[in-house]
Amino acid sequence: MDWSLKRHFDERWPRYFPGTEWPLAFYYTSQPDRAERAQPPTGHHCFIGQLAAVRRGQSLCFDAPAVGCGGGRRYLGFAPELSPRFEYFLSCGIPGELEGERYKQSPELVREFLHQQPSFVAPEPYVVFKRWDQLDPDDEPAVVVFFAPPDVLAGLFTLANFDAADPQAVIAPFGAGCATIVSYPYQELPAAQPRAVLGLFDVSARPYVAPGELTLSIPWPKFARMVGYMDDSFLITRSWQHVRDRIRRLPAAGGGHP
Repeated sequence: MDWSLKRHFDERWPRYFPGTEWPLAFYYTSQPDRAERAQPPTGHHCFIGQLAAVRRGQSLCFDAPAVGCGGGRRYLGFAPELSPRFEYFLSCGIPGELEGERYKQSPELVREFLHQQPSFVAPEPYVVFKRWDQLDPDDEPAVVVFFAPPDVLAGLFTLANFDAADPQAVIAPFGAGCATIVSYPYQELPAAQPRAVLGLFDVSARPYVAPGELTLSIPWPKFARMVGYMDDSFLITRSWQHVRDRIRRLPAAGGGHP
């Protein structure tokens, strides 16, 4: 990775977003020794919950068996197939057989939603997640993921729009929490202007994060541009100083703090 860019961000993140949590970064690899191997959890376990250890500073390498839920394996690209009767699971269920999550109005609507979703297959058998301050020079992040409260998200959202004429430079697609962290932003990478993805609206994943947290996941090319703009953007204005002072007074978040 560009180590000078990392140093640049290391200096500016605590300056403009004081006391806030370092982001995570992830990339796919064929090498299982790039981080500690994550162990398969016992029973079902939401992947967002599994990332809590990474937010605390433990770098982890996941393969398919180490991801504790079917949705996580699907949206990390390790098992693209759907469980049987998924359209009923996501909607109204089947009385006496299957409880529905009621996230969509009908099975037919789920089928149409799935038809519009691009399939995602992991490009390598492993995915490495590291907290930003744990990255090594030979890491090559694909996406940078912020877990953040509204004031921090406001700053990141505005910075993501700094060089964009398109009002959709940040998108908020419907999907599982892990989809908005991994598959959606990863699939933005080939775009000429990759978009950031606002996420973690997934009701099923919400219990695994603090009440005031959402995510913003940023494809690496866009993130690199954003870091380069920090000193020329609204972050140097009095308007941001008012927000920054309020961020400074926020309670400590769940991960590492500069």
